[in-house]
Amino acid sequence: MILCEGSLALSGIRRVVVREDSGVIAGIAGRLRQVAQQYCGVEWSVEAVGSEPFSGVISLRIDPETVVHEQGYRLSLDSGQIRLTAHDHAGLFYGVMTLIQLLRQSGDSLPLGVIEDHPDFPVRGVMLDISRDKVPTMATLFALVDRFAEWKINHLELYTEHAFAYSRHPEVWAEASPMTGVEIRELDAYCRERFIELVPNQNSFGHMARWLKHPAYRDLAECPDGYDTPWGSHSTLPNSLNPADPRSLELIAGLYEEFLPNFSSRKFNVGCDETWDLGQGKCRALCEQQGKGRVYLDFLLKIHEQVRKYGRTMHFWGDIIIRHPELVAEIPRDVVVLEWGYEADHPFAEHGALFAASGLSFYVCPGTSSWNSIAGRTENALANLKAAAESGLKHGAAGYLITDWGDNGHWQPLPVSHLGFAAGAALAWNAAGNKNRDWRKVLDVHVFQDAAGIMGGVAMDLGNAYLKCGHQIANASVLFRLLNEKPDWPVPEAVTWETLGQTRDFVAAILERLPRARMACPDAALVADEFMNAGRMLMAACDMKMPPRTAATTELQMNTIIVEHRRLWLARNRPGGLGDSLVNLEQRRKELS
Repeated sequence: MILCEGSLALSGIRRVVVREDSGVIAGIAGRLRQVAQQYCGVEWSVEAVGSEPFSGVISLRIDPETVVHEQGYRLSLDSGQIRLTAHDHAGLFYGVMTLIQLLRQSGDSLPLGVIEDHPDFPVRGVMLDISRDKVPTMATLFALVDRFAEWKINHLELYTEHAFAYSRHPEVWAEASPMTGVEIRELDAYCRERFIELVPNQNSFGHMARWLKHPAYRDLAECPDGYDTPWGSHSTLPNSLNPADPRSLELIAGLYEEFLPNFSSRKFNVGCDETWDLGQGKCRALCEQQGKGRVYLDFLLKIHEQVRKYGRTMHFWGDIIIRHPELVAEIPRDVVVLEWGYEADHPFAEHGALFAASGLSFYVCPGTSSWNSIAGRTENALANLKAAAESGLKHGAAGYLITDWGDNGHWQPLPVSHLGFAAGAALAWNAAGNKNRDWRKVLDVHVFQDAAGIMGGVAMDLGNAYLKCGHQIANASVLFRLLNEKPDWPVPEAVTWETLGQTRDFVAAILERLPRARMACPDAALVADEFMNAGRMLMAACDMKMPPRTAATTELQMNTIIVEHRRLWLARNRPGGLGDSLVNLEQRRKELS
């Protein structure tokens, strides 16, 4: 980016002109026209011209010889006109998105200069968990797609276990308010108009408890009566399909037959992560004879054959196969491995080097660090996102996928994840240029539109409350565990009445700043209420282990938290899953009575 002296008055711009009269470019120009009216109050016409445009216009043009990088663009702002030249349609769209961001910040004039831009990662994605337990409304999904499109995200997945309305399996999704085929096709079209690929996602091996808990499917489980978890507890529910039972593959094949035709994408994420119980049940002898990794890989290869029948490229989570590096070379070369990890020190570099050396295409998959936290884990999220980008670039990752999960009731409100979405999108586009970004300002300008410059800091500081209580745990915060777990949960020794009291005071001080925010985003009032209730939950977590004479959270205050959780949930999401999300909160209320 090269900035020059002077500015371009928007009053001098009268038209958006295109050299190529196509529906795609007309749609891009129309979006620019609409946003200009929204932010700047100017009315621009859109016209097709056959010669080089003159002053007073914004010209949109595709020229791959001038802009050589795919998805790249060159945006030139001089005193008389704005010229946007791109390598392809996607690049033209992204140049318009940058211009829209400038319009939001610049009022009635734009700075003069030139921007030359193209992405680090060709695929920049977001995966939303719609199975534990929030299924967003269509309005919520459309708003997210618009936001992701402006941030140049071009890949979206909805993580699915049971939250699709399969016609032959109504008992599985009956309480989930699932996505339907009609809705998927509508969302797919909406995404395509914004240069986002809606990629099908259906877990196909582990994480099948929502299916296997039902009598009609339980016999397909590896461990029908439950299993021992890696963290030392026992689950009474099954988790994984029995890979040695031919009916397991028949079930999966039937799901693919109904699910995949709703998507225009030729990619397909089949999941297959965290098969913790494999070898504890029906396949114990087989795993002892052949090895657990071999049994896993053989079933994965059968799934791959099913995916190929539909002309799709199979994506799968790499957490199991990375434990068996001797088998990585046997993975078909048309498969994409999803290397996920959610801590700041996750070994993206080590794992990426192995996949790259094996000739496999892979994505790095960091997370928003919002789940199991209530208000996020700000410091961890930013370090995790940055490490993924840097390691992915070093070892040739083909994509960057930001994951946003909903474990254990999906207690975090959606805006908690916006920091991870924004930072991840920026780092995936330009890792070096965004590694030291002022994320508070980014949130204030591009998310909350807070003229007071307060909300970005509130969101980030509340997301760092987890650092104050004296102990950190992986993939969660102690504060979340204090509120989510039973009273006999073993509290780490470093978490004391003193540290919890200090944490509570820290959260209360942050919430005192919240009313001073002046947000202009369409959901401003909802955002404020969501962060306020997240703060209430954090303070209630602190009180769970305080002496009764000191704790401020009462049954009445827990009732406020629950009522607000219900209201805020339904403002963005469907009712399915809400009952499951409330179970532990209602149990904490009973314990306070």
